[in-house]
Amino acid sequence: MKKVWGLLAICLVFLGPVNGQSNQSFKGEINHFLHADSLKMPPKDAILFVGSSSFRKWTDVDKYFPGYTIINRGFGGSQLPNLIYYADKIIFPYHPKQVIIYCGENDFDYDKSISADSVFERFHTLFDLIREKLPEANIGYVSIKFSPSRKYAWPRFEKTNGLIEDFLEEQSNAEFIDITKVMQDASGQVDTSLFLSDQLHMKPAGYARWQKQIQPYLLK
Repeated sequence: MKKVWGLLAICLVFLGPVNGQSNQSFKGEINHFLHADSLKMPPKDAILFVGSSSFRKWTDVDKYFPGYTIINRGFGGSQLPNLIYYADKIIFPYHPKQVIIYCGENDFDYDKSISADSVFERFHTLFDLIREKLPEANIGYVSIKFSPSRKYAWPRFEKTNGLIEDFLEEQSNAEFIDITKVMQDASGQVDTSLFLSDQLHMKPAGYARWQKQIQPYLLK
């Protein structure tokens, strides 16, 4: 089974997403990170937030988690294969004690027909790579949020979240962080007031709810 995941990882790394933004389209953002690192390398044993625009736009994330050293390496529009491709540049060099991931939502947008199982396989590949390179690091996955603008994919979001949660429950030193319930209103529906006008990205009120749900899982 490990050989199968290894082959899948190789295909994803070199080919990138078949239906989505190519790895090269993020070169500018990645180079920005690398330049910042060349000026001042973040400390080891920090907490690394990595993923797509829900993290990239959380520009003041450190203010939400006082007392924690946070490195934010979210890059907008990214899919899981993009994280896999750039892991050797924006994950492994920091030697973090914890990696918090938010990614997978865009995978469904760039390939409208992709299955939950396929997105789970992508996450599995990323998880295995991190575990291999950073065997002592805790790995946390923030569940895919139910963005109103992507309601067409909600059933697949739910299934993917379930597959990842079941998988992580069987792993040591790994966490599934469910933010879906804290983003509901009093009637149990998705609280659209937490989103910007695009009904995809969040207002500070949305991040405040994420903070309450994520902080208990962060390592001191």
